[in-house]
Amino acid sequence: MDANFREKLTTPVVERVLIIGMGLIGSSIARAVKARGVVGELIACDHSTGVCARVRELEIADDVTNDASAAAARADVIIFAAPVGANEQLAREIGAHIRPGAIVSDTGSVKGDVIAAIEPHLPGGVHLVPAHPVAGTEYSGPDAGFATLFNNRWCILTPPAGTDETAIATMRSFWEALGSNIEIMSAEHHDLVLAITSHVPHLIAYNIVGTADDLEAVTQSEVIKFSAGGFRDFTRIAASDPTMWRDVFLHNKAAVLEMLGRFTEDLIALQRQIRHNDGDGLFELFTRTRAIRRSIIEQGQETAAPDFGRQDHDVKLQE
Repeated sequence: MDANFREKLTTPVVERVLIIGMGLIGSSIARAVKARGVVGELIACDHSTGVCARVRELEIADDVTNDASAAAARADVIIFAAPVGANEQLAREIGAHIRPGAIVSDTGSVKGDVIAAIEPHLPGGVHLVPAHPVAGTEYSGPDAGFATLFNNRWCILTPPAGTDETAIATMRSFWEALGSNIEIMSAEHHDLVLAITSHVPHLIAYNIVGTADDLEAVTQSEVIKFSAGGFRDFTRIAASDPTMWRDVFLHNKAAVLEMLGRFTEDLIALQRQIRHNDGDGLFELFTRTRAIRRSIIEQGQETAAPDFGRQDHDVKLQE
């Protein structure tokens, strides 16, 4: 299916879907589902009564509830869209209420620990098909979502070995209908890839912004006052939801520490090149990394617009 598909479906992919957690990703799924007719009925669930009230005001779900167990008993597909640290408690809470044949999925950027947390609490006949839509912004909450967030973005499925093929096909069709490109891989491989492409960059951003904050008194506020484009983009990343990212680092610990070790080795090598005036080595590295940026743009995962394409890109995504 075309990843930029926008027309409303004539037949729903799934009859009844429950989304638990109505933040950026959950509310974006809800908006896309409603806009494209992907499901027959959408049930939204959140532990916060305030969030539930706002979802009702936004009219992005057919039913809104705080009772995850009762809603789970009605659903054909259940999507966990809460921070990954909440998955085990959610699975324990609703597990006994999920009906045979239903599919349980999620949206987290960690997969190995998520499977280990959810799978033991699922009754026989229930299919687990974890998913990770590689899309998002630094904003959170039900008002942050938009229907086109997943257009031409990758969604990675990580079904455990032996998962029912029909269930996998259903989740593939579901995410394709939301505009996503699909990749299937093991949970272990996913966690290693995302550690370097997403998790470690966020950790570096948090660290650099924290260091700048520590320097504020020394520089008499000049760090913030004279922030250049590079630092500003670090602050954008560092503005991401703290609960979500705390859970990501704690639940993908092994892969993150492995990638941090490699990053530290490369950073030391870069320090050595600067110390020894190795201009050729620096030029070679910078040329190689510049080509990576260009390849990301060529694959449609970013634009070449100024300011990292953020302003123009976000406008296009919401059109």
